[in-house]
Amino acid sequence: MKSLFARLRTRRLASAYVLLGILTAAIVAGSFAAHGVRGQEEQTSTADATPLKIVNSTIPSNEFVRIAKQMGPAVVNINTQTLPKQSENHRQFHGRALPLPQNPGDDGQGQGDGDGEDNFQDFFNRFFGGQIPSPDQGDGGSSVQESLGSGFIVDPRGYIITNDHVVDKADKIYVKLSTDPDSQDLGRPARVIGVDKATDLAVIKIDASAPLPTMKMGNSDSVQVGDWVEAIGSPFALSQTVTAGIISAKNRTIEPGPSGQFQHFLQTDAAINPGNSGGPLLDMNGNVIGVNTAIYTQSAGYQGIGFAMPSNTVVAVYNDLISPSHKVVRGSIGIQFREGLSDAVNRVYGFKNGVLVQQVQPGGPADRAGLKDGDIITSVDGRPVKDGDALVDEIASRRPGSTVQLGYLRTGKQEMASVTIGDRDKVFADLGGRQPQMNPESAESVGEAKLGLVVQEESQADQAKLKTPGVVIESVRTGSFADLQGLEPGLVITHVNRQPTGDKDQFDGVVRKLKTGDDVVFEVMDPHHPEQGINYVGGTLQ
Repeated sequence: MKSLFARLRTRRLASAYVLLGILTAAIVAGSFAAHGVRGQEEQTSTADATPLKIVNSTIPSNEFVRIAKQMGPAVVNINTQTLPKQSENHRQFHGRALPLPQNPGDDGQGQGDGDGEDNFQDFFNRFFGGQIPSPDQGDGGSSVQESLGSGFIVDPRGYIITNDHVVDKADKIYVKLSTDPDSQDLGRPARVIGVDKATDLAVIKIDASAPLPTMKMGNSDSVQVGDWVEAIGSPFALSQTVTAGIISAKNRTIEPGPSGQFQHFLQTDAAINPGNSGGPLLDMNGNVIGVNTAIYTQSAGYQGIGFAMPSNTVVAVYNDLISPSHKVVRGSIGIQFREGLSDAVNRVYGFKNGVLVQQVQPGGPADRAGLKDGDIITSVDGRPVKDGDALVDEIASRRPGSTVQLGYLRTGKQEMASVTIGDRDKVFADLGGRQPQMNPESAESVGEAKLGLVVQEESQADQAKLKTPGVVIESVRTGSFADLQGLEPGLVITHVNRQPTGDKDQFDGVVRKLKTGDDVVFEVMDPHHPEQGINYVGGTLQ
């Protein structure tokens, strides 16, 4: 038996050696064969090879080609220079980049016709693309800053539409046409006719010895989500760059609060990059339906979400900027309100659609017509008002001195008032950005258990300022109901669910009756800034 196993093992080893020898021979043979093929390359005849030829395409040009050829000459490259005001020197591409929001549907801030100018300016100073040294200066050297953007001609005499942030703070502006020679020359000198920061639009002009090619303005209201669009501009200084996409959405507001009241953008996935700002967004008829303005990005480049100011807004602004005053005049009735109120506020105050007035500007049009804080505006000239955006659109489009009929609710009763429209800039000329201040003192409150806040009696000084009795918030527990509603120490609660809370006993009495599932709405004032009026906040108690 042992001898049998030995013989079998010997045979298996012999078979393995034979197989290994065969594989080795095959590899060596293949190597020699390959070497032989490569060695014969120069000796191989190509007499039977046919040379390649370019075939003329019979595919007809598409609409994108036609639009690019027809409209491209009216698109311009804009270069600006800013004289030294800082020690830093750089070249930048103009545009606006917005970081992707964590919660784009919740602005968490009040909305009105007045404050927020500082935040508004910061918003428009966010250029996408970052800061890049000029090719001729490295990290230092010349202290002149250069910027790049786009624009398009709308009048053969040289009037051009672009973004305000393209020309903002520029000391020199140059425009280069598509027909101008591609040289080191920056282009033709241009001057600013007028700007409108509320919509980030500007009109500039160059001198023209002959009529210039122009673009026509389309009707952005007729645009539908899914429509094809084409963008032309100078991304990264690459002039006459064409990209295409569709309308992804309409009526996008990307900046909360007063800064976004007049910005309701078309959203597109057509590639928009640094330098595209101020260029046109065209429909398939070759008409301008928007001015490319901003992108959402996490990388300072294109990520498929761009925004264009609708052409209907652009036309209205342009017509005002070329008027003798060179400014946009918007109507106002002199009120402030907070957008995005919770459903609990609507239920407690008894309305579904409308605008709850937070503050009436003293001496303003609404004040003279008899409106008060807490009124709910429901209609303008008989047309229902859905929300604050609708009210702003209605009133801002009216000329100062004209009259509107406002329908409003006061304590559940329908009222009417005739209001004379004022100039928005003049009505709110004395308002600026304000923030609530903190009161460090502390005291206990029965509201701690149910609402998560502690209150104390209002001081005589605060009562004199507000002319309305209330209780002062001393502390707010993190994560509590009060915290989730945005209440902060230092604010004064004057009412809860429309019930007065003029002192601590009244406040405790109202709070004791609250139970899980109840809507709770606070009327809150800031004693440090009583001119801001009442703010309404609330939600459903969980």
